[in-house]
Amino acid sequence: MATSDDHRLAAELAMRAGVLLLELRLRLSAEGAPAATLRDEGDRAAHDLLMDALAEARPDDAVLSEEGSAHEVHPDRAEASRVWIVDPLDGTREFSEPPRSDWAVHVALAEDGHPTAGAVALPGLGLTLSTLEANTTDDLAPVPGAPRIVVSRTRPPAEALEVAEALGGELVEMGSAGAKAMAVVRGKVDVYVHSGGQYEWDNCAPAAVAASVGLHVSRLDGSPLTYNHPDPYLPDLLICRRELAAATLAAVAG
Repeated sequence: MATSDDHRLAAELAMRAGVLLLELRLRLSAEGAPAATLRDEGDRAAHDLLMDALAEARPDDAVLSEEGSAHEVHPDRAEASRVWIVDPLDGTREFSEPPRSDWAVHVALAEDGHPTAGAVALPGLGLTLSTLEANTTDDLAPVPGAPRIVVSRTRPPAEALEVAEALGGELVEMGSAGAKAMAVVRGKVDVYVHSGGQYEWDNCAPAAVAASVGLHVSRLDGSPLTYNHPDPYLPDLLICRRELAAATLAAVAG
């Protein structure tokens, strides 16, 4: 099982990468750099920071990063029981459009395929949510009014539209996967439904944080999210308040 140091490391690294990205965006924007440069430089700088830090702090663990080789740190990731799964910059488009804040940094530890520690930094909001000091949402009263379903600004999945219709919900547009998932954790929305393509680095840290506060976390068919597969494609997920899980899964199933 993850140690307290693992939880602390995830939070620290996500926060450090977030600070680096904020400083980089400020400098490049002041220099008049185009959006493509912000995206490329942000990905590279945060990736390098996380890879170097994990190599020093956890040299015996495997690492899977969106921006690097699947076997970058550990030569045999498929056989490793502990794998750090990171997205150095989740939401490159949003990052490259200052002053948008709906982008994130993901750092998670999966042990034997299950997320056990994680952190999602929201640098634009000055927040890092993690499993270090999880506070359960179980005692929260149901949100009055229509359930809020968070979706992409440009390509809301059909399943989310179906859920909104079935629950009488309203859609809330937002950027990156991490920002959407943490909006549920923060109580800003109630349901995050995604389909149509993600990878393990897109949702491992968000899943770890959401589960640690008592939210429902699963695939759209209700099965658990598992990680460190040879093919890291993980196309769909549901993160929502527990009282909405059954109705949401039924709406998706049709």
